[in-house]
Amino acid sequence: MTETRIDKWLWAARFFKTRSLAQTAVRGGHVEVNGQACKPARSVRAGDQLTIQKGELRFEIEVLGVSDRRGSATVAQTLYAESEASIQRREARAEQRRLEREQGSPRSRRPDKRERRRIRAFLDQ
Repeated sequence: MTETRIDKWLWAARFFKTRSLAQTAVRGGHVEVNGQACKPARSVRAGDQLTIQKGELRFEIEVLGVSDRRGSATVAQTLYAESEASIQRREARAEQRRLEREQGSPRSRRPDKRERRRIRAFLDQ
């Protein structure tokens, strides 16, 4: 096999849990092939450069292998190689989120009835 549909490949490489989610992402413009937006039926070959935006995460990868079957995670990782710059950006963003979470530590529980009354009283002033 030398080529397959982009939505099948994204599903087989485990970037998306279902083909439907992969198709939606491609249609929404979250996936680019060689710097250009594409449709779900676009063929992908070894050597293509993909940019995948998945929430806050941005992956810049090169396609190494083609598969239209979903296998284990170890097999899926052999289908692509992520660029060093992409890995560093994602790790830096993860570190930034971790630091933000530590600084503004969220409440461990919801406010109880008494606390809600105090909050409402404060907001009404």
